[in-house]
Amino acid sequence: MNPDAGEAPEGTRRDFLYYATAGVGTVVTGMAVWPLVDQMNPSADVVALLSIQVDISGVEPGTQLTVMWQGKPVFVRNRTAAEIEAATAEEVTDLPDPLARNANLPDDALAVDANRAVPGLETLLVQIGVCTHLGCVPLGDGAGDFGGWFCPCHGSHYDAAGRIRRGPAPENLHIPPYALSEDGLLTIG
Repeated sequence: MNPDAGEAPEGTRRDFLYYATAGVGTVVTGMAVWPLVDQMNPSADVVALLSIQVDISGVEPGTQLTVMWQGKPVFVRNRTAAEIEAATAEEVTDLPDPLARNANLPDDALAVDANRAVPGLETLLVQIGVCTHLGCVPLGDGAGDFGGWFCPCHGSHYDAAGRIRRGPAPENLHIPPYALSEDGLLTIG
């Protein structure tokens, strides 16, 4: 027994060994687990593709530029006045998919032409070139029955605003997040 009952007992050598072993065990476990956690981060090539910049100054009216973003084609089309007129004439209520599918707008935005085109540059249309039916790449340059894009694999027809008009595709072509600078540089992603 301790003759001084009022004093706190001192730590023993055994207590020190327990704490030291627990501390070293924690550090060693952390060192072993860190590479497993770190390998889940995206690789440098994936991070590089999160956003791309495209110079669109050379895209003439009536032409289309196709770029790759995150492994998917993105159509950048400079539409003609006739294409815009045809797209604005269509009533949203007549469309199979009334939603804009634009990542830059709220999810419930309607598929009117203004919600599909680039604000301030309404001739420009930026959309992911993947058919929403089974992931095929539609043909462009006025293909299909509605002057937009046509997926020959299963017969989906899109209009000049990239909205589904006929065929098995359930949704309009999706619009990726983008920003347009004043000097004609389009940043996708």
